[in-house]
Amino acid sequence: MAVEHTRPAMSATPSALRSAPTAHVIQGWKRLLASLAGCLMRLWTLTLHITLSDDSRRLLAGLDGPCLFVLWHNRLFTAAEISRRFRPQRPLHSLVSNSKDGAWLTAFFNSVGLRAVRGSSSRGGREAVSALVAVLRAGHDAGITPDGPRGPLYACKPGAAVVARRAGVPILLIGMHFESAWRLPSWDKFYLPHPFSRVHLRLRELPASQLRNENSQAELERALQALNRDAPTAPDSENR
Repeated sequence: MAVEHTRPAMSATPSALRSAPTAHVIQGWKRLLASLAGCLMRLWTLTLHITLSDDSRRLLAGLDGPCLFVLWHNRLFTAAEISRRFRPQRPLHSLVSNSKDGAWLTAFFNSVGLRAVRGSSSRGGREAVSALVAVLRAGHDAGITPDGPRGPLYACKPGAAVVARRAGVPILLIGMHFESAWRLPSWDKFYLPHPFSRVHLRLRELPASQLRNENSQAELERALQALNRDAPTAPDSENR
């Protein structure tokens, strides 16, 4: 069931979320290289045939306000394209560290249509939570991979439920099935869908009101596992 939201005034990325003075930034050939890689990825994902079930289409049509995208880390490749095709009115923001690696990722994200929010996920993740909550309260979408950045695979950390609860927005759980894809030898067996292949998208909403109990993290994990065919599922899952 879709949840009604009061549409907040859209704004540019809040000043509190812009790169902090301590955040590394790349320039020159490094920025150009990251941008070229991003353009290649954008062209790649444009070739994908992304399908939606009728239920998922109705869900998207009913999501009037900002939401928190939640998907497994190994399905990140397609996230920016999903946002562009189905939520073009609300830019998707993702947390990126203030490190040198984060500077490369920021330039890459900018070229694929994602907006980076610089911040640290250390010290209990307080800075990361505050940054993403500010993005959502400003009327933008934000994204989290609950098993990232280093795993364990298909195990949710508490951040997603905390961010959605504090921002008062629903979680949009994203499931993907790739008809044809490469798997990288990384900790998460990252998916690279073949160009011009088909990606089946399945969505489910978890309203903020369902994220206020002590079992919300486990519920989120079970629901996300059930939407992805290669993930372990609960005994009563439809994908068992």
